[in-house]
Parts: sequence; structure tokens; C-alpha cells
Amino acid sequence: MRKAFDFFLSSIYLVYFLLILFIFHPIQIICFELFGQRTHQKSVHLLNFFLLNGARIVGTRLSFIQQTSLPTDKPIIFIANHQSMFDIIGMIWYLRKNFPVFVSKRELAKGIPSISYNLQKSGAALIDREDGKQAVVEIAKLAKMIEATKFSASIFPEGTRSRTGTMKPFAVGGVAILMKKAPNALIVPVAIENVNKMNPKGFFPLKSFQHLKWTALAPIDRTNKTPEEVVEEARKAISAIVENNSNKQF
Repeated sequence: MRKAFDFFLSSIYLVYFLLILFIFHPIQIICFELFGQRTHQKSVHLLNFFLLNGARIVGTRLSFIQQTSLPTDKPIIFIANHQSMFDIIGMIWYLRKNFPVFVSKRELAKGIPSISYNLQKSGAALIDREDGKQAVVEIAKLAKMIEATKFSASIFPEGTRSRTGTMKPFAVGGVAILMKKAPNALIVPVAIENVNKMNPKGFFPLKSFQHLKWTALAPIDRTNKTPEEVVEEARKAISAIVENNSNKQF
């Protein structure tokens, strides 16, 4: 009975999700071509508001906690654990005042309405996982962009998402490049919880009545710290929330 219910609600949300993507694709083009990157990003924020809150169709509860106020006059490097594509939707909406731009695999920049266009125009680092030199160049370009615009970079050091919710090891390389090329950027860990429970086997069917949570933690003081030390501190801060709460029921 529960599976049938999940299929029914997921079918409605899938139609809704695709409709929102197709509606916002031309809106993004108009915003970018006529008004520039910042206005384009605001249209992306609105897109993700509808994608995120549409998840309420499947009975999803949404929570966002921000432990400290974040400045909007300097760049930020958001370091987050990775559970699902919905991680990104929540981060874009909840952290919209800081204009988060992502490190993403380049395959996503083709063929997906709205999402691919945003990746192409936002300044995202579109990396080839098989080409280390290309990835370094792309991440460095993103770092320089946020340093100039006061936007923010978002990176998932696990590399791939954890479908179980158990965190994978954090790689240092991408964060090290961002820190080097954006020396004024604040480092902010983001803990993401239960998103994997909503789509453990992919986008369809979604599991209904899950409680998804995003927590922007206190910034890390990067002064005189190596990238390895910063990444480990971020991992521990995120783990303290994600691992400790992983078995709780909401």
C-alpha cells in the first residue's frame, strides 16, 4: 500500500517538476540576456523555490537552520555532504543571499531544461572526472569568479552522493584550489540530512513523508590552516550533525 501511495504522489510531483523546468528555461534566458548574471541567478533562486517546495506534494517536510548570520559582501566557500540532487535545490534556495554556484560534473550541462542552462551561465565549475588538469582549471575559474563578484562556491568533497546517509571520505583537492584562488572567502560547512531517504533509488519513485534538513554551520577560521586541516574540521562539524542524527525518526 505504501509503495502504491509513493508511486501515485511521485507521479504527480514528476509532472510538476518537469513543468517547472520547462517554464523557467525561457525565463532564465530572458533574465541572462537582457539583465545579466545577477538577475539570472535570482530567476534560478525562484526556480529552486518551486522545485523544493513542490516536494511537499509527497508529504515532505523542509527545515533550514543557520547557526550564524553570513555576510553578503564577501565570497563564501560552502562545503557540504552529498546525498541527492535535492541537496543542491535546497542549498540554492536557502543560501540564495550568497548566490551559491556549484562544482558539477560537466555531463549535467547538456540536455536538461533549466538545469543545464544555469550550469552553463552561472559560472559553475563543470569538471571532467577523468581529466584532472581540466578540473583544476575549472575550479580555479570558479574561485576567481566568486572573489570578483562576491558570489559563493559550493562543493561536495565526497565527490559522489551517499545513498545510505553515511558520509564518505572528504577529498581535499577541490577545496584547496578554491581556498588558494579565493583567499578572502569565508569557509562555511553545510550539513544535509535525510535527503537520501526521499530518493534512495533515484528520482522515481520518491519516498513520501520525509523530513529534509539543511544546516549552515558556523564559519571555520582558516587563518594559518592548511586545506587539509580546514576540510577535516568541516567534515567533523558536518558529521557531528549528520551521523549523530542519522538514526532518528522525524
